[in-house]
Order: sequence, then C-alpha cells, then structure tokens
Amino acid sequence: MTNARAEILDRIRTALSSTSGAAVDVPREYRERGEHVVGSAEVLDLLVDRLEDYKAHVHRASGDEVAVVVARLSAELAADGPAGDVPGSAASAGSEAAPCPGARRRGAALARPEALGTAGARVVVPAGLHPEWVASISESDDGVDVVADTPEAPLAPSDLDRTAGVVTAARVAVAETGTIVLDAGPDQGRRAISLVPDVHICVVRADQVVQTVPEAVRLLAHHPERPLTWISGPSATSDIELNRVEGVHGPRTLHVVLVD
Repeated sequence: MTNARAEILDRIRTALSSTSGAAVDVPREYRERGEHVVGSAEVLDLLVDRLEDYKAHVHRASGDEVAVVVARLSAELAADGPAGDVPGSAASAGSEAAPCPGARRRGAALARPEALGTAGARVVVPAGLHPEWVASISESDDGVDVVADTPEAPLAPSDLDRTAGVVTAARVAVAETGTIVLDAGPDQGRRAISLVPDVHICVVRADQVVQTVPEAVRLLAHHPERPLTWISGPSATSDIELNRVEGVHGPRTLHVVLVD
C-alpha cells in the first residue's frame, strides 16, 4: 500500500470514528421554502416558464380532461412506426407478462423481427398508472398498443427500446428549476421505463408543484428507500463546441400534462 493511499484511508477511518453515533449539526442557512403556496398560480406559471425554456411541451388540463389529453398525445405516436411483439402488449398473444389494467386486447399483426428495433405505436405504462388514463389510450381507435411494465414481469431493455413512448405520473415538481421528480411509486414505475423510450408523457398535478428544491426534498424524504429520477426537460447534452444533441441519455421529447 502506498503512503498516499494509507494516509487517505487513515483520514477516513478517523473521520468515521469521530462521528459514529453522534448527531451532526448541519447548518441550514439556505432558503428552505418559497414565498408562494404549493400549487398556486404563481408556482404553476413559473414551472411552465421553466419547462418551456427547457423545450418541454406543456399541456394544461382540468381533472376531467387528463385522460383525453393523454390519449391524444399517445395517439400522435401511432404514426411514427409499426406495431410489434412486445411481452405484455395487446399485440403479444400468449404473453406471460401481466395484462395491463384497463387495456383491451387488439388483434394487431406482429412486427417482423427486422422491424423490432424501431419504435412503433406502443406505449409503456407502469402497473399503477390511473386506470382511466390507461383505458383512454387502449380504447381509442388510433392504433396505440399499451404495454404494462410490472414488478412481476418487467420489460427487458430491448423491449423498452421498441416502444414509442411512456406515460407516467410524478411525485413532485419544482417550479424554480423546472424539474419533475419521479420516485418509482406504483404510478411512476421503474427508472428504466422513463429513460429508454424516446417520448415521455408525464402527468403532474397542481398540488404536486412546489416552489423550491428544499420543499421537494422534504416530500421525497417520506420514502428514502425509493430511487429518484430528476427530469429537467428532454435529455440533452452538448459537446465542447456546444452543439446540442437531444435524446442521448433519455427521452428526446418530454410532454408535461399539468392538471389544475
């Protein structure tokens, strides 16, 4: 062991021994909450401004309109590619995956194997998504096939790669940063389903929109065991010349249905 490595490890051991079991006083001199009420018009307008600045598409809807808006956005994916055989989908006869609640089974033709690498008219949803939203997608005549991702039968990455989009709910949204947070709750599902498909349709209720990050963190602390996905607009990155490329590490398109 080199002297430098030994020194580093000794410092870590010393630090751990000095704090083990002892309460640590953490100074919290930052702003812990905003001046606007959760879900107020001010925080909603601020969130919309930030989301649109990040090139997300925002759709305002009332509670009665959510299912219709989700179905319309899902239908727009139908024109982008062919249907295929994804386990758990309506097009997959005899699939061992759990059927999607509210989804009707369609007799769609299976995709040719060479076409399976192309995103088609399939939308993946988490098992706990609102049944009315699922039914509105699957019962439309727009050729959209709903695929359920369940803990018992999770879709493989290759299956997710063949879906055109994903529909999820959200846990909380931060107006000042334009950030939506998913915490893998039943209506949000695994992180993978919101990262692999190219289009993410995310429903956010007004009462889930807070102004500041500390307010969001306090809410998320109720389930510290859950993995978090923080989403600020479509996935994007830039090279050294600042050429922006979207969709590299996640969905290229983000639709936010804001329910107020």
